Amino acid sequence: MTHVIAEPCIGTKSADCVDVCPVDCIYEAEEMFYIHPEECIDCGACVAVCPVTDIFPEDDVPDEWADYKEKNRELAGLS
Repeated sequence: MTHVIAEPCIGTKSADCVDVCPVDCIYEAEEMFYIHPEECIDCGACVAVCPVTDIFPEDDVPDEWADYKEKNRELAGLS
């Protein structure tokens, strides 16, 4: 399983998650950061430091932000 960054990151773009990721799978896009789903090891380190609580395990992304699962994949070049 991977983690997904959702809508609250847009406009905030705090890099705290990038700094703690042990495998460097979080990248910066124009509007937000995203997690490369094939590189994420599901450690959860990013979740604890996110100041806007927008990082979720893929299976726990709130319904209102479900499209961010695909958005992370698209930003990673996988769709």
